[in-house]
Amino acid sequence: MSTRDLFGEEHELFRETARRFIEAEIAPHHARWEIDGGVPRELWLKAGAAGLLGCSIPEAYGGSGADELFNFALVEELARSGFTGPGFPVHNEMVMPYILAFGTEEQKQRWLPPMVRGEVIGALGITEPQAGSDVRGIKTRAVRDGDDFIISGQKVFISNGQICDVIVLATKTAPDAKGGGVSLFIVEATRAGFVRGRRLEKLGMKAQDTSELFFENVRVPASNLLGEENGGFKLLMKNLAQERLTQAVRSAAVVETVLQYTIDYVAERKMFGQTLADFQNTQFKLAEIKTEAVVGRVFVDHCLRLFMDRKLDGTDAAMAKMWMSNLHCKAVDECLQLFGGWGYMWEYPIARAYADARIVKIAGGSMEVMKQIIGRSLFKPKKD
Repeated sequence: MSTRDLFGEEHELFRETARRFIEAEIAPHHARWEIDGGVPRELWLKAGAAGLLGCSIPEAYGGSGADELFNFALVEELARSGFTGPGFPVHNEMVMPYILAFGTEEQKQRWLPPMVRGEVIGALGITEPQAGSDVRGIKTRAVRDGDDFIISGQKVFISNGQICDVIVLATKTAPDAKGGGVSLFIVEATRAGFVRGRRLEKLGMKAQDTSELFFENVRVPASNLLGEENGGFKLLMKNLAQERLTQAVRSAAVVETVLQYTIDYVAERKMFGQTLADFQNTQFKLAEIKTEAVVGRVFVDHCLRLFMDRKLDGTDAAMAKMWMSNLHCKAVDECLQLFGGWGYMWEYPIARAYADARIVKIAGGSMEVMKQIIGRSLFKPKKD
């Protein structure tokens, strides 16, 4: 079972479009964006014009109505390129799906078409300084005031934070309610009281804008509520499986890419009168990574099929993320070792892949949370 069995001819044509876009619009500028800490808005407009944003959004809301595999194909091509700056997956795989699945007709008509065009950039506001994987622990409050809600709080580690126009924001509306009283809101970045904090300086993924966001008595109409009041936790749980699958897909592509250019390097690198590839240690190390990569790819593709059939559950998504995140970090570490001192030089893609890798064990739910989800599933009562 391979990715080629899962994706059809139309998906492969889309991949070619994505590769050409990456080569023309991202590759020449990414080094500068790593220094700047973000990508320009113009890139989003170009991506929208190229049909890379919101592929699975129905035509009624400005998309092409294609299946979600097109979005996953873009995730893979960005991962293979090694360029982490554009926050397209957050926009495509995390923000728009909430609006499409849970938004009112008015909300979908208002936000989805400009998001597909790249005119409006989305961010997802969940994580807080003291609440990451524990969504019920968030402190941001939304208090009803007549026909409005007044939002106060802080978010952190928000991708697209410096450039976003709209945030799908997790808040507390009834702290004592079952499920933590979490509600989701669509919050425009133009609203009074919304303040962008500092652009965070990270270990890796340096060209991807990651920021603090502050909400200082931000007044939003009740019509900005996404889904039911106090029903946000269930919505988050439904979409977190997709987010974790997206990360697993990215990790699978990174592992395969890193493995291939390590194979190419050791085949040419001379050492003690032979190539580095001639050493048994090199072959054994790469054989192990190759085997684990193939096993991981088979399961990721299985989860993609489940997702397309609307059967992917949180446990399978957690297992895919845990396996691929661990392998992602292992692969870049062991492959870098085979590059020797050159592997530590930023000019080599393996160095950037190493710096970019560590976040995968944290983002979208830590490894410990993934284990907790999987562990709990082992002891659920069996259905008759």
